[in-house]
Amino acid sequence: MSGVALGWRSQLAVSAVRLANETSRRLGRGSGTVAGGRAGLAVDPGLLGRLAAGRRVALVSGTNGKTTTTSLLARALTPPGPAAPVACNTTGANMPAGHVAALVAAPQARRAVLEVDEGYLARLVAETSPDVVVLLNLSRDQLDRVAEVRMVAAGWRAALAGVGPATAVVANADDPLVTYAAAPAPAVHWVGAGLVWGADAVGCPACGGRIRTGGGGWACDTCDLARPEVEIELAGDGARMADGGNVALTVALPGRFNRANALMAAVAAAASAPVGGVGPPTLGEALARIATVVEVAGRFSVVDRGGVAARLMLAKNPAGWTAILDLLDEEVAAGRADRPLVLAVNARTADGADPSWLWDVPFERLAGRVVVATGDRCRDLAVRLRYAEVDHVTEPSPPVALHRAGGSGAAVDVIANYTAFSDLRGHR
Repeated sequence: MSGVALGWRSQLAVSAVRLANETSRRLGRGSGTVAGGRAGLAVDPGLLGRLAAGRRVALVSGTNGKTTTTSLLARALTPPGPAAPVACNTTGANMPAGHVAALVAAPQARRAVLEVDEGYLARLVAETSPDVVVLLNLSRDQLDRVAEVRMVAAGWRAALAGVGPATAVVANADDPLVTYAAAPAPAVHWVGAGLVWGADAVGCPACGGRIRTGGGGWACDTCDLARPEVEIELAGDGARMADGGNVALTVALPGRFNRANALMAAVAAAASAPVGGVGPPTLGEALARIATVVEVAGRFSVVDRGGVAARLMLAKNPAGWTAILDLLDEEVAAGRADRPLVLAVNARTADGADPSWLWDVPFERLAGRVVVATGDRCRDLAVRLRYAEVDHVTEPSPPVALHRAGGSGAAVDVIANYTAFSDLRGHR
């Protein structure tokens, strides 16, 4: 297993992972990554750390952008031509069971890039001794079961205070919560990746003072927490180095937030340690590889649903929805005609049971567009749209909603939260 011998108990656990995965696939119950990982950890609770031993591990965490940045970083760390694979939890199973399954699936991979749920980052840091940790952003998400963001930031900070200089932390300097969390680490690469949603970072996580923004930066008005000097930052459609040099930033995925994800992934790739005598890619090499990624887990893919061409976009919290609304504005400014919009919202286990976050999304920006509300919580969404003074139609059935939005042969944009997105992608 990546050059590190496993004891009999760990070998038995790996067999349990593979058996559970295969059984799940044969029964048609999905890829089995979570079930397999749970089975392995039940046999050997220390399996994750043992599977990570001997590998260069990169961890990617944050409220939004984890899956995309993880995929971009994995691509950046994979050289062209025949090469050893990079272990990666591409299914989005971002808790320890999913991490175990990803490592078991790629036994020869010397590198691993793992998307990590925010609440599990401290555990993954402790168990995998990562080469790189990427911190994207922190904002409210599923507060019916997830800790308040300042508690998450405090947990990150405690974990990163204990890492050594061999762990490179790549942190978004434009998020005060991320800055607070990353500051104690001895080797931080500060990136100006922007901040779409600042409403959860108005209070200083260090002292409780007020965070004030202006002049391209931010600072607490009480203590010394402030935006650090960055190595590189987004600048228009490209990036600018601290020395004033410009870097081209070509990204196939749309939107400023995806340019930010790409920049974070490229810096992380360049900060990685060598493997087997082969050094990491340069920033330019990493960006060139990232430019070849045209889709991540169905995001921004166009699918045919009964003759309707639906572009699928995932947004699961106020920050994510705001980022997608920014993208739509970018596209209108670039001259693309407005497409009809289908907004799909569920409140199942994976989404979080409380849809009150809808009131924080600036739906007012959709006034004048053709809008159809759908999904399990379409009526909650409809009430919010009514108060936003957005004319809309309410249709509980997503397939019917697509046709009501555009009709056969039309092109429609779909913004959906997690399970609604999965249903539309899988045509359920």
